[in-house]
Amino acid sequence: MTPHDSLPRVPPRSATRSKPALPWAVLQHVPWEGPGTIAEEAKGRGVPLRLYRMDKDEAVPPADEIGGLIVMGGPMSVHDTADHPHLVHERRLLRDAVERDLPILGVCLGAQLLAAALDARVERGPVPEIGIGEVTLTPEGRSDRVLGPDGDSVPVVHWHEETFHVPERGVLLAGSGLYRNQAFRWGRHAYAFQFHLEVDRALAKSWEPRLPAGALDEAAREEVERAGRAILGRFFDLALAAERSP
Repeated sequence: MTPHDSLPRVPPRSATRSKPALPWAVLQHVPWEGPGTIAEEAKGRGVPLRLYRMDKDEAVPPADEIGGLIVMGGPMSVHDTADHPHLVHERRLLRDAVERDLPILGVCLGAQLLAAALDARVERGPVPEIGIGEVTLTPEGRSDRVLGPDGDSVPVVHWHEETFHVPERGVLLAGSGLYRNQAFRWGRHAYAFQFHLEVDRALAKSWEPRLPAGALDEAAREEVERAGRAILGRFFDLALAAERSP
């Protein structure tokens, strides 16, 4: 036997198994604010998601066990940590995810939590902003690979009364007539959307009893869904491209 005969055989490259992709965590705060079309766009690209129900006292995962992070909306404030102690853990996870350069999408409350995790202020705004409307992209938003390709404005669903300041080194991407700060990007692929793009028909039906009558006109909602699917798809495409070439 030669010395080489005792070495373990290395299978051909085609026979090796690629390391399974880490699941992305989706943090949900209330039963009626699930991921909607976010989940569908992720599934269409082979991105595995795992749902964590904050309203059922499930623990957040450690950042080194996830491939990305999506934080959904909810009626509570970022500052309601006495009644919702999980918010403290979510902010810590968001900070850890930023430091690990994981792709992040914060929606509504999730956007405010991302801002707070990056040491920016979150405060009550002048008036509630509720219903279907639009946001106008800033020059940086128009050149952004996720938000920018489809024009100067984006149809959205608004449902908030608090607002974030843009963190240091963050890039303001969009605003509205009532709220200057509607979206920001931090780093390569951490996005905060104060608005909702994920509202499919099923999600809209669960929201309707909680919103003013007529707030979700179906024809306008369909426009939001169409625009939202394109934007969410580009977000996942950006994240996957970054994963292939870190």
